[in-house]
Formats: sequence, C-alpha cells, structure tokens
Amino acid sequence: MEQLKPDATGIYVAAHQATAAIEEAIEAEVPLIVAVAEHIPLHDMMRIHSMLQSQSKSRLVGANAPGIISAIGKCRIGFQPLPTFSPGHIGIVAKSGTLSYETVGSLTRAGVGQSLCIAVGGDVIAGTNFVDALKVFEHDEDTKAIIIVGELGGTTEEEAADWINDYKRRVNNPKPIAAVIGGFEAPHGKVMGHAGAWVGLGEGTAASKYKALENAGVTMVDHPAKFGGVMKDILAKTGGNVKKTEQSAAHQRRSYHTSSFTRRPGFSARPSIVPQQRRSLHLTRDQSTNLLKEYKINLTVPPEGSPSTHYLGISPNRSTRSPSIIASPTANASTLNQRVRRFPFDYRSGPSSETIQAAIAHMQLDAAPPKAKAQTVELIKNLWKLYNEKEAIDTHFKLALSVESDEMLVYEPHLFFDDAAFKSGKRQADLHTLRDQASISATDREAEEAGIVYIPLGSPEFPAGTTQAWTQTPPSSTSEEGPRNLIGTLVNGAGLALNTVDTLSLRLSQPPYSTSAANFLDTGGKATSATIKTSFKLILSDPRVSVVFVNIFGGLTLCDMIAEGIIMAFKEIGVEKPVVVRLRGTNEEKGQKVLEEAKLPIHAFDDFEEAVRKVGELANARGL
Repeated sequence: MEQLKPDATGIYVAAHQATAAIEEAIEAEVPLIVAVAEHIPLHDMMRIHSMLQSQSKSRLVGANAPGIISAIGKCRIGFQPLPTFSPGHIGIVAKSGTLSYETVGSLTRAGVGQSLCIAVGGDVIAGTNFVDALKVFEHDEDTKAIIIVGELGGTTEEEAADWINDYKRRVNNPKPIAAVIGGFEAPHGKVMGHAGAWVGLGEGTAASKYKALENAGVTMVDHPAKFGGVMKDILAKTGGNVKKTEQSAAHQRRSYHTSSFTRRPGFSARPSIVPQQRRSLHLTRDQSTNLLKEYKINLTVPPEGSPSTHYLGISPNRSTRSPSIIASPTANASTLNQRVRRFPFDYRSGPSSETIQAAIAHMQLDAAPPKAKAQTVELIKNLWKLYNEKEAIDTHFKLALSVESDEMLVYEPHLFFDDAAFKSGKRQADLHTLRDQASISATDREAEEAGIVYIPLGSPEFPAGTTQAWTQTPPSSTSEEGPRNLIGTLVNGAGLALNTVDTLSLRLSQPPYSTSAANFLDTGGKATSATIKTSFKLILSDPRVSVVFVNIFGGLTLCDMIAEGIIMAFKEIGVEKPVVVRLRGTNEEKGQKVLEEAKLPIHAFDDFEEAVRKVGELANARGL
C-alpha cells in the first residue's frame, strides 16, 4: 500500500480475516475503506472505530454491506448487481442490500437513474451512517433528490430526520427526500436477520422512525417498488430533467431485464465472504448468576416494595460507535425507555471516572449513602470487565437501594452475547458451550444449520371490520380454532423480508382480506437450491400456513437457482399449498422460464402488488 497509495480499498475477505485487513488499511491511511463481510465480531468493530476516531485520514463504509457504487461515474466497490443500476440523479443510502436493489430496480424501470448509492450495512455499528451520507448528497452536484432506506434498530433514522429539519432551515431549495422503513411487524426482542436489526433501550421503533422522517417533510412509501413513480413525479415537480435520465437509463433498463450470469462448471455463484449466522446467546438466570459472581456481582431476589429502583448496564452506542453505560433513575417498564440515557466511552480505555459519575448522577444516586455509591462504581467497573472479556452485546440489570444495609441490591439480569465472536472469531468457546441444546427446537436447529433465519410470528385475530390484534400463540400450540389461512414468506435478504412482512400486514389484514404473514424467513447470503427446499420445509411445518409467498430480488442470489429450488421442493417435499412467486433481478427471465417449463401449479408474477393481491385471494379462499 505504501507504493500504490490507493484512494480506496475493498475488503472482500471473510469475517475472521476482515478485522486485520481493515486495521491494515487504517494504518496505511487509505481514505475510503469498504468492508462487505457479515458478522465481524462486534468487539472487533468497536476497537476499529476507536482507531478511526483517533485519526482523520480514513472513512469506513460497512461492514455487512454490499458496498458503494457511483452509477453516474461507473465505479463500484462492493458486489451490487450492476445491470440493475442506471446513471442519473437520485442518491440512495440504505441499511439493507436487497431493499436498496428493489429501490434501484424500481427507479431504473421508471427511467430514473441513480448518482451515488451508499450501503451503510445492517450491523450493530456502521462505519458510515445516514447523516454522513446526507452530507455527501447535499454537496454532490449530480444528486438532485435523495432516498433513505431504513429499518428498525439504532437511531440513525431519527438523527437523519433531525439533520433534514436543520437542512431545510438553512437551505433555500433543499433537495427532495423520500424514504421507506422496514420492521413494523417485527416481534419485540428478536434479532431480525441483520445483526443490528433489534431495538435497544431508548431506541425508536419502525413506527417512530417513520413518524420522525414524515414530520421532517420526507415523502414516505411503504414498499420500495413505489420509488420509481414517486421520484419521477418529484423530479418533474422540482424541475428535474426526467427525459434526460430516461434516455441515459434506457440501455441499462434493457440490460436489467435481460441480464444473465452463466454459472461455470465447478464454480459456485454463492459468495464465501458473507456467511449467515444466528447472532444471539442469552443465558439462563442460573448461568447469569454464576457468570456475574465470577466478576464480583452478586444477585439477589427482587426486593418487595422498594421505593427506589434504578437501571444500569453496558450496551453499544450506535451513534458514537462505541460502548456506553446505560443508566436510568427508574426501572419502571412504563417509563424506562423515556428515562434511560447512554454515556459513551472509548473502547480501548474503558469508562472514565467522569463518565461513571455522570451515569450515577443520572440514576439519582449521587446523593446516595457513600457505601451504596462506592458499590455502584464497582458494579460499573466489574460489568465493563465482564462485557469486554466475554464480548457481550448487551448487559444490564436492575438496582434497588436497601434501606436496612445501605447496599445496592442487584436483580433481574439480562446478558446477551455475540455469536460472531465464537463462530467467526473462534473465541469464547467456553461461554457458548453454555447454550442449552435441549431447548433448541428441531425446526430452529434445521434453519440454523442451513444458514436460514426463520422466525415464526404471532397469530393475528381479525374482528369484523377492524385491524388485527396480535397474540403470541406459537405455531406448535395453535389451537384448532386458530387461523389456518396465514402466509408463509420466503425472501432473500433481511431487509426485504422485513418489508415483505410489513406490506402483507398492511395490505391484507383488513377487508376484503383477513390474513397476514406467519413468519419471517431470510434465506441468507449463501442461499442455494437446497436452501430453498429447506425453507419450504420449515414454512410448511407451520399448520397455520395456507399459501407460500416467494419474494426474491436477485442480486448475488440468482433467480434461476431460486426457481430450481422451488421445483426441488415440489418434487422432494410434496408442496400441497398454493405458491405465489415473484422473481426480480439477476437471471429473472431464466428463472421465470424454469418455472414455466416445470408445469407446476405456481402463480408467477413480476409486479409486487399483483403478487400480493393474488396471495390475499388464495389465503381468503383457503380460509373459507
């Protein structure tokens, strides 16, 4: 690197090699570093960001991102599907790769090209966030309008909304902005495919993110397939030259429809750089008790009628890209999200005395008895030691002041550890052997072994003329009176899977329909025909499913390979439920031809809305 002095570098190696490669690029002061690998251990990334914050030469995009592409400048660092893109004037920033492909595909089909597309990625901590991208788009002369593709997890959407409000106050003719948010129907407490797709304490939901952007004057859509028409109208209203972008996109649009990737014998089309893993290890109460005791944190039973309860923990601060103390003066569930605050600190140096004292003051313990206050300081230090040494993601517990002894009582711990440290980094083996294998269902085990993220969703109720009310009845215990007309979803990409579940609920949970998704299923980054067959098996094991909806946007995932997997499922599993398939993207025409020649009872669509309507009709018919 010293001889070449590159302006940018792409880190394409697997997660267990990516950390060293990123650190080498930072040390070489490469200005732009793009990392695509999924599931780099969180603590590796926090150490990397500590390094980045101590210098001003390098910027990181990713990790867990398809990269950055300038369609207008014909330059890509990453693996976005090139035929989908066309040169134009729409800047895009997205967490989800597949949702960004959907967005680009919709724009290209509408004759609206793209300028710069930045995939910030779906990890807990992103090297580049939405505000960083918006600042670039503001000053980019080739960008005339902007699209934000967000999802649940973190606060980058809310921060973007704040930036947009300020931008509109200080600029006479601000560039128009549109957005989509995924994750409205995500069950609480689940990691939804992307490592960062979970809601931490004090973080907003998909609904609150949507509202924040809407209040900032952003044009909101519920599915990225709508962006083509929406942005075409916006450009026309703001004086953008739509015809010029249509002409520049014409060749790419034609290529997008007919794009083909031929697999060579002995060559795997699946990337080895983005393995799909479950990223969660929660300990039982007994296991938590024993581990905390090793770090001089002793638990008690929850105190009865304590007048003073507090909340304390350590968790990532996604905004500062560092660990933070999380603290609240109350542990009351009804107000905890509003009262909790984060106190960030440098990963390599740990929490300073000033940071610890600020957290204690926020918990309203700065006037506590000296014994209790000193104990709280030690609790924070010991918890940080555990968090750091065991590579935790989220650790917290409740505190109460004992009036009798002036001691802090610690109870109800929550310890959440990073699977990637074990699976990618080959570390923390002793901790991960604590996982209760007997508690893992056969369905979960099969999904995990196949690299599939499969999460059954609660059963809905449909009172006449009203919106659904969710229950939490798991599929294994669904009563005979429970729903039998739900939709099994099979999707490639976590963001697209989130949005598919959201859209099915929005379109089909009210009259004339009365159905919604039975599950979230992301086939994973290394999906094969065998993966698709296994996905069908998982979906059809749920007795509530009456129709299967396959929604694919092929980037690295090839549509003809998906089609072959569907046929394999029909032959080897015996699919007796109706199947609706929507194939878009790489090799879509080949995939459609494979399905057509198979002569199977499959309803194939190109348009998303048409496919959803057909799914609703079939589910209604099965529910009669």
